Amino acid sequence: MKVQFHFLTPIGLPNRKKLKIFLETLSKKENTRLSQVSYIFCSDEYLLQINKQFLNHDFYTDIISFEISNDPAGKIAEIYISTDRIRDNAPRFKTTLLKELHRVIFHGILHICGYKDKTAPEQQIMTRKEDYYLDLYF
Repeated sequence: MKVQFHFLTPIGLPNRKKLKIFLETLSKKENTRLSQVSYIFCSDEYLLQINKQFLNHDFYTDIISFEISNDPAGKIAEIYISTDRIRDNAPRFKTTLLKELHRVIFHGILHICGYKDKTAPEQQIMTRKEDYYLDLYF
């Protein structure tokens, strides 16, 4: 699995090699074949435009995940993350910037693995999965 990180806005992301290996482990634990995942770290405004253009949503969000291809050999995905939302949400959720960043990184790949978060029960499952992988990683 190939994992790429693209920074349109800066944010500290240490141990990228460890994170790439962990994301591969996560996908295997979730029985999902991933060929390539690109993370794009951007501003609120950049992600708002994507939200409007592709999802017809006119609000800020911390993450948008797109499954580009569902090839049997491995899915290809793009995951957009707002660094502005990460910085705002970390103190709101009483966590560190680093843990909030990783929570959202794991959240994105969990979407590609098939998890949803539209309903309360789906949100509970997603949160449990995020917490599980945060505990494993840190």
